[in-house]
Amino acid sequence: MSWDRKEDEVRQLLDAQPRPDLPWDLAARAAARGHRALRRRRAVHLVLWIVLLAAVCAGTVWAAVAEPWVPPPRTTTPPLDGW
Repeated sequence: MSWDRKEDEVRQLLDAQPRPDLPWDLAARAAARGHRALRRRRAVHLVLWIVLLAAVCAGTVWAAVAEPWVPPPRTTTPPLDGW
């Protein structure tokens, strides 16, 4: 029964205070803000995917040109004796 008493007290408090007037276009503004946030998030994800793809392409081209798995050529020659 204490639950009903607490519920009644909360209802009395809410009924005693005047409710503020809400702007008539609040729902439209909130929806527009949500659409902007969604577009911004999609744009950021698209840019990140493009940057990732460009980095993978650049790494692939670099690896194909530089061939980092091949040992570098010798810069010194062995001594030539007996010429």
